[in-house]
Amino acid sequence: MTAFPRRPSRDDSALHYGADYNPEQWPRETWREDIALMQEAGVTVVTLAVFSWARIQPTEDTWDFTWLDEIIDMLSKAGIDVDLATSTASPPAWLTMKHPEVLPVTYDGHILWQGGRQHWRPTSPLFRQYALEVTRRLAERYGHNPAVVAWHVNNELGGANVFDYSDDAAAAFRAWLRGHYDDLEDLNAAWGTSFWSQHYARWEEILPPRQAGAQNNPGQVLDFQRFSGDALRDHLAAETAILHELSPGVPVTTNLMLAANYQSIDYSAWARDTDFISNDHYLLPGEGGIEELAFSASATSAIADGEPWWLMEHATSAVNWRTVNPAKRPGQLRRDSLTHLGHGADAICFFQWRASAAGGERFHSAMVPHAGRHSRVFREVTALGRELRSLREVAGSPSLPARCALVFDYETWLLFQGDSMPDNRIEYREELVRWYRVFADLGLRVDVVCPQNDLARYDFLAAPLLHLVPSTLAARLREAVESGTHLVTTYFSGIADEHARVYLGGYPGALRGLLGVRVDEMRPLLDGTTLMVDGGGTMANGLAGSWCEPVEIVSPEVEVLRTYSDCQDTLKAGLQPGTPAVTRRTLGRGSAAYVSTRLEHSALSDLLAELIARAGITADLPTPLAGEVIASVRRGDQADYWTLTNRGRVDLGPADDVAALLGGTVLGGAHTLGLDDAIVVRVPRR
Repeated sequence: MTAFPRRPSRDDSALHYGADYNPEQWPRETWREDIALMQEAGVTVVTLAVFSWARIQPTEDTWDFTWLDEIIDMLSKAGIDVDLATSTASPPAWLTMKHPEVLPVTYDGHILWQGGRQHWRPTSPLFRQYALEVTRRLAERYGHNPAVVAWHVNNELGGANVFDYSDDAAAAFRAWLRGHYDDLEDLNAAWGTSFWSQHYARWEEILPPRQAGAQNNPGQVLDFQRFSGDALRDHLAAETAILHELSPGVPVTTNLMLAANYQSIDYSAWARDTDFISNDHYLLPGEGGIEELAFSASATSAIADGEPWWLMEHATSAVNWRTVNPAKRPGQLRRDSLTHLGHGADAICFFQWRASAAGGERFHSAMVPHAGRHSRVFREVTALGRELRSLREVAGSPSLPARCALVFDYETWLLFQGDSMPDNRIEYREELVRWYRVFADLGLRVDVVCPQNDLARYDFLAAPLLHLVPSTLAARLREAVESGTHLVTTYFSGIADEHARVYLGGYPGALRGLLGVRVDEMRPLLDGTTLMVDGGGTMANGLAGSWCEPVEIVSPEVEVLRTYSDCQDTLKAGLQPGTPAVTRRTLGRGSAAYVSTRLEHSALSDLLAELIARAGITADLPTPLAGEVIASVRRGDQADYWTLTNRGRVDLGPADDVAALLGGTVLGGAHTLGLDDAIVVRVPRR
């Protein structure tokens, strides 16, 4: 990410508010109504032309920009900015009919045909040629139009076509591998191709990890995932280069998908590929959804390096692609929006402006629902627009780092999609969100960071299930601990290097020397097994029956914080009562703790409270708020802006009383901090 050439708005002090707008779905008389309603709702920006390629280029030899000229002019006169998409997300039917070779191929060899979206190969030279021509024509026509304040490359790169197994992809994959390995023997060694007679004698023998008779080579799969991400980044770079050439000074972005329901590529590597970060996020329905939202928003902030970013899409109410799509309760639209704002979002945008009457997302909610202006959703949309105008002083302020961080490794998450692990029940991201909830229970702010971020800046670092640990990361973690960071990690961490090759000599592999412990055998447990641990603030705490280990202490600086207690399931697991379950080693000015089992929520909360207290860290929130809200902070010139999001368990009463607990005042129009509420508090710095 680079610095903004200029902030993506004609009003540099404003927060942005809007949606994807698809006027091509509607007659022109609806356009006039739309713009009037946008002004009523306080909309300041819309994203145009995301899926408009077939309208802009109806045949190979014809182009039609008249409708786009007209709507951009109408929006500009109404004071509404445009985030203009390059329209390359879905090719038109004439292109795929003439050139079916641009269509992607699935893992099991099926072609993804025209009729949905994102039906293109990231590595197809022919598709790239057509896509760049559309991009160039748009940039030539609108690159200096003052209404266009940002460019939007493609859409949700990493979606349906992220893993293409076509012959184009195979050739590009081999070229990628040649650039990442010294020679074939280097690759053979990294992948361990002596196993199952997979040794390669020529580059041409290597294919993508297509459907096979057994699980694919994990090193090959991991590299193919990296290659697939890089192929999309290469497409992003190609479009971006044209936009920078023909529309200098107008910032370029693409909407990432940092959310629970997207598990495709490592977006942490994309941080410097655009002029500013933007993200799409959709609330998980049911209990715990708001914690997952905050987790994802914090992860987005980490990729943006704490600088402001855009929430490019979220939903006013229901989505349309889950088995059951519940509507948001009154107030949740606002709560979700302010939670993103608190984690650094300078734009709050929805998919989409007006709910479609036809097509694949006709039941997806929008700012203007099927019921129209006279609806609960539009009333809430309009109220939020007014409130965002009153919060404009927050715009442009960076996120204030927390003292605690939670390490989220995208490549570990991707690798856990495989089926050859000791315990294939592990849900890596869900486990990290569970830890995030515990930090919130303790009244602590916690940043969700990538391994590439500056880890040593944090006083306390949690890295559960950090499976892939290259030697360079192990060295950085040790340096952080020696300089004063307090680390806690868990079972199945440090096990493998960047090629998914297991470190020999015992577990936890690359972290063994740092932690001062050694494990000779992993012991996943069958469902229904419950172990107990002794020690700490409670007499005994239950464990989820999923994992345990016989931990051996190999360093004199290690102390035992928890032991496996004397119970039937402990003996069934082959452990002796009194075996260390949790250890802590003092090293330099910091410490490194190891948790050899999956602690249940209360036991995990008890342990983290102890470790954090020993690190000299106190709660960020006063007692009435600790555990009941998620807190995020942005740093302004004269004040800090605290966003407090109610976790939905207790009505916290008048907003002014809550703000007074922080020594601040409420910004915006909030009166209470009820179950589905969030508030922004201005706290002057003294």
